[in-house]
Amino acid sequence: MISFTPLQTLKNVEFRNLLTGRFFIVLAFRMLATLLGWWVYQLTKDPFSIGLIGLSEVIPAVSCALYAGHVIDMNEKKRLLLICNYAYIFLIGLLLIPAFFNVEMHFTGHQITYFIYSVIFFTGIARAFIGPIVPSMIPKIVKKDNLPNAVTLNQATFLISSVCGHAAGGFLIGYFGVKWTLVVIISLILLASLFFFQLNKQHSEYKKENINVIESMKEGISYILKTKEILGALCLDMFAVLFGGAVAMIPVYATDILKVGAEGFGLLNAASDIGSMCIITILSVVPLRKNQGKILLAVVTGFGLCIIGFGLSRLYWLSFFFLMISGMLDGISVVIRGTIVQLKTPDNIRGRVLSVNSIFIMSSNEMGQFESGLMAKMLGVVRSVVFGGTMTVLVALTVGTTNKKLRKMQY
Repeated sequence: MISFTPLQTLKNVEFRNLLTGRFFIVLAFRMLATLLGWWVYQLTKDPFSIGLIGLSEVIPAVSCALYAGHVIDMNEKKRLLLICNYAYIFLIGLLLIPAFFNVEMHFTGHQITYFIYSVIFFTGIARAFIGPIVPSMIPKIVKKDNLPNAVTLNQATFLISSVCGHAAGGFLIGYFGVKWTLVVIISLILLASLFFFQLNKQHSEYKKENINVIESMKEGISYILKTKEILGALCLDMFAVLFGGAVAMIPVYATDILKVGAEGFGLLNAASDIGSMCIITILSVVPLRKNQGKILLAVVTGFGLCIIGFGLSRLYWLSFFFLMISGMLDGISVVIRGTIVQLKTPDNIRGRVLSVNSIFIMSSNEMGQFESGLMAKMLGVVRSVVFGGTMTVLVALTVGTTNKKLRKMQY
């Protein structure tokens, strides 16, 4: 019987340090995402330019993900985590140049935009490594019986920091501007590294002289392909979020449709994470004990319907409501998917499996951002969001009818 004791899990000091470090780094990443969407749209007034942010990051991130999984499994994880941390500090620090010296150096809006895309391209490489590292460390820190609880707490930390990051990013941009918001973001990533320093080292179980890189990467892919529950859950998440990435258009809705400014943008951007945080809190007390596969399919369908509602809404608080409910449904989906992946993955290939998982996540989020920008240019903003929500519903129905193992999945 799997236990579910949140307080007992949080008594683990190393687990607390990992979660605290992750809180600050995700807080910084969400503030950065909020800032970049707002900054680029103000520079270009083109929804497609927002989509290119996601494309700039996802290309290197997905390209490096399989190799990153191999590196994570074969090397000491704490060291890799800190290297990624400092790489982000350096890269985001480069954005301070156009932010602080725009007037002196006479940058044009398009020059700044292309510079942003270039920096984000290199952060995509760092993201390919940092994304799978934290979840791959959790099973070595907590006992297996507490793993579902640890996954939920990890996701709760992610969502709380996402809410705070999106909202704080909007408020800081509104009151202090882009450049000082960037300074806060860099400071938060530096703060995260202080907690990561306190983690114990996690060495590889492999001897480097026995490693074949290509075979190592194939092993992770092969395991996912033959484990239908993992494959179904990842495909469902990838395609649903790919088409349901309406949050990428929130800067356009806040500026041109709802007309609520930077402060309203920050709160609207945080709405889905607020919903996710609420449901994660509930799941920490009342976990899902059966029929998780069917629940997963149902909540993704509901997520798509909420995206359609958001796309059609012209009232700020109604739009906020649809995004918040979509976040609640997505939060349930994330917990179920994360638990399935962790429970069904052996320790010796966890980094590679989680890297493939990160490909699905990055493909859905960043390619979803690109898809939203492209469809907005082709169909218009409102039609593109409604189209995305409709496709999400169709994806959920298709997966539900074709993947029997996922539909019957319980843990």
